[in-house]
Amino acid sequence: MTDTNTPSLLPYEAWATRALRSVVVDALEHAAREGLPGEHHFYISFRTDHPGTSIPAFLKAKYPHEITIVIQHRFWDLKVDRVAQRFSVGLSFSGIPASLTVPFAALTAFQDPHAQFGLRFQPEYDGEEDAADLPPPEAAAAPAETQEEPAPQPQVVSLDAFRRKRD
Repeated sequence: MTDTNTPSLLPYEAWATRALRSVVVDALEHAAREGLPGEHHFYISFRTDHPGTSIPAFLKAKYPHEITIVIQHRFWDLKVDRVAQRFSVGLSFSGIPASLTVPFAALTAFQDPHAQFGLRFQPEYDGEEDAADLPPPEAAAAPAETQEEPAPQPQVVSLDAFRRKRD
């Protein structure tokens, strides 16, 4: 019988999280290259206080910790940089155009309501800041752009069931 409390010498949790983040990267690359087909659209939540995140001051003041953006009809200059591990996009907020740059490590959620697909993430920090010092993500960050009609709830994939229990 094996001890289930034995710590793994392999970083399975980090590998799984990286693999799930790559789903978001692939979806963004597809949208940048081909556009979004049919009724597909993305809700992307991320930490605005994460190192490397670049958003206009008026958004930072309104959303000091986390924001949810919508990539649907009105977006431009969507670029994915796998080497720099970030994406950038132009969006309009109450008629004000804005450019955002978001590290993949800042992501907290991704949803495509049309496909009823969603993922949740813990933001990753590379030592520049202690994640424990940051405030928790807001429970329900409102999308920065509104949807015309309510979307069905996506199915969210969580890694919690696979995490080791710590005493």
